[in-house]
Amino acid sequence: MAENDMRIAASTYLNSAPLVHSFTAGMQRKRVIFLGDTAPSRCAQMLAAGQCEIALIPVIEYLRIPQLRIIPNVAVASKHRVGSVILAARCKLESVTKVALDCSSRTSQSLVKILFACRYQTSPVYCERAPDVAHGCVNMFEGTDAALLIGDPTFDLKANADAMGLHIHDLAEEWRAFTGLPFVFAVWAVREDALDDYRRVRLDFDLAKREGIERIPEIAAQYAETLRRPLPELLQYLRENVNFDLDEENVAGLREYFRLAHDCGLVECHRPLNFVDAENQPPPPLLTLGPCCRLRKQRPVSFISNADGCKVCPRYLRVIQKRNCGQCENGNLSPAH
Repeated sequence: MAENDMRIAASTYLNSAPLVHSFTAGMQRKRVIFLGDTAPSRCAQMLAAGQCEIALIPVIEYLRIPQLRIIPNVAVASKHRVGSVILAARCKLESVTKVALDCSSRTSQSLVKILFACRYQTSPVYCERAPDVAHGCVNMFEGTDAALLIGDPTFDLKANADAMGLHIHDLAEEWRAFTGLPFVFAVWAVREDALDDYRRVRLDFDLAKREGIERIPEIAAQYAETLRRPLPELLQYLRENVNFDLDEENVAGLREYFRLAHDCGLVECHRPLNFVDAENQPPPPLLTLGPCCRLRKQRPVSFISNADGCKVCPRYLRVIQKRNCGQCENGNLSPAH
């Protein structure tokens, strides 16, 4: 394979733009064949079919497509509120009976099902639909109580939510409230049969991330014209809502999501995170004697510090210790399973 024959696929939604800018218009644009698609799900399909060697895929597809490796340090994630992955509902979520799922999504579809089963304690009927963006996505609410939408179409829907009688639930925020952890939506993955070519070509995804983040003002200006949204709104979105790291806290959130997806029967296998290079494999959180050890017969509780400085255990579905309080938030925590 020639150096510029490496094919990479990624969504062209705004939330991915800083990660792909280097390969489409930046320093590495002449080193790859870039395959863009608005639907993240189709990027995963291209990777599974061998139509590309690397793709920015919905994270749930890592468990469904065999023989993949994750490229470390880079992701599309959110520490708190993401803004572009939403559940819009006509009623309280506990009363929802039917949900339309954006067919361009994979990870967020599974996230919705996890939240309904484990957080809202209901079992609605699900159907897949393609949002009719030209007509305000109203087709997503025909005969349904709620709808999942992802990516750029969410900006207009949120702006019109009050007029449509909709309440907007940010799914990263819902996940954070449920688990105390950030949420990872997408990661770069490479096919194992392309690892030799990947190492030889030596694409730099860390550099691409840094370059894209530096170009956020330029990227936001381009999308502001396309999406017809105010520039400050998109700048805030890229700088505050979307997180582009795959750090320890994000990895913990990813592992918890994979565990729950498996427990809820949304994937058949639950395999460990395998990264391109073993030296980049993030270690599991250190075992530390935490304040809730007595709840597990004095066995150490494994926790990490999240972005708020709180201690979070991936085995439990909530914050264990708030920053500086020195006490458990709940003396009767029960295992997530």
